[in-house]
Amino acid sequence: MAETHIVVLNGKRAGDDGIRQAVRHLRESGEDIQVRVTWEPEDIPRFVREARQLKAATVIAAGGDGTINAVCSALMTYPAEKRPVLGILPLGTANDFATAAGIPADKTKALLLAAKGSPVAIDIGCINESHYFINMATGGFGPKITTDTPEALKSTFGGAAYFLHGLTRSDLLKADHCTISCDDFHWQDDALVIGVGNGCQAGGGHKLCPDARINDGLLNLSILPERNWPRSLWNSLFNEGEAEGVIMKRSTRITISAAHEMVFNLDGEPLTGQQFTFSVLPEAIQCRLPPHCGLLS
Repeated sequence: MAETHIVVLNGKRAGDDGIRQAVRHLRESGEDIQVRVTWEPEDIPRFVREARQLKAATVIAAGGDGTINAVCSALMTYPAEKRPVLGILPLGTANDFATAAGIPADKTKALLLAAKGSPVAIDIGCINESHYFINMATGGFGPKITTDTPEALKSTFGGAAYFLHGLTRSDLLKADHCTISCDDFHWQDDALVIGVGNGCQAGGGHKLCPDARINDGLLNLSILPERNWPRSLWNSLFNEGEAEGVIMKRSTRITISAAHEMVFNLDGEPLTGQQFTFSVLPEAIQCRLPPHCGLLS
């Protein structure tokens, strides 16, 4: 009897013919692929609960980074031994996690990998013991631009829309005065960009934490202080490797606090607060990834 795979499909993509063809292809090859389409936020936890009840082998997050985050967060509410394997069908604007992981853009190939690929144990990032991220949490300038970028611009330019929109919104280029600590590192100053990475890139391909790996038991921290911000460094900051003026650390636990409210973007989902404690949960979930995934150490 074929294993069951539940596809949690972002409702915005329900009419996509390419997805229908991919599902049809796998069904014709003998796979039990069942599709659940989201309408409101409460749907994803309900679909994951249903997947467990059906003893599904895989829950496939079909959407962008936000959909993947919501599916991961729902999986994390269950004991490790009762979590189905995570599969990913990238359908979003940026697809930062899927792109860095090397998941195919072709829908049929991606769905085949999501259902039949070999599971790998990967880490999950956690904030304040209550919120999760599989890829990255970003603070400062990045979340403001991500939240403010018009949907029409994202539809036209994809991940590049965040950068293009950022060039037009200098009013959002404001630093957060905050305190950041991890291990023997303590820093207090004005941060323009903060990245806490399980994965390596965010905001449509910008490699904030280029050395981050999703199975090394660590989180990567990148800070761009406001005082180190010549605009000419924009390109070097987001290219692979350590850029001049950017502080980079690695740790299992990072604390960030401010006297004012800050916003962190967790895989596309905003979280507001004044105190954030980041921790890594090693090998928290199983995920079907390509054999030579670039996010694995």
